Amino acid sequence: MSNKLRKLNKAFDTKVASKAKKIAEKYEIILTEENGEWYGRGLEIPTVFGDGKTPNECAKNTKEALFATVAHLLEQGKVVPAPANKGNRSEQVNVRLTVEEKAILSASAQARGFHSLADFFRTKALTPQP
Repeated sequence: MSNKLRKLNKAFDTKVASKAKKIAEKYEIILTEENGEWYGRGLEIPTVFGDGKTPNECAKNTKEALFATVAHLLEQGKVVPAPANKGNRSEQVNVRLTVEEKAILSASAQARGFHSLADFFRTKALTPQP
């Protein structure tokens, strides 16, 4: 095993962990229920998931996954998405779509738990890719 590979049970540096916790605590979580199981994902990082038997357990597990992801990104020197509720959005971008494109994008955004196309576009465009 390469020395560059991080052991899965190794704790994060305390400064990194503290910063990651402050960021991840502000992230929004989207919960859904299916067949008695709860599933969660981060709004800011939609590729991070958690689950649980109750909404509270699911939220806790999803927050832990978000924390670990943010800490890892910080360790790697990568950009971490800002919490969705942070920042003054004063700039506007207009995009023209066909009726069919808008319908497809709206359905895709709604299926993923987004409240608007703007949230969907912003999250998809600003989330770091693995």
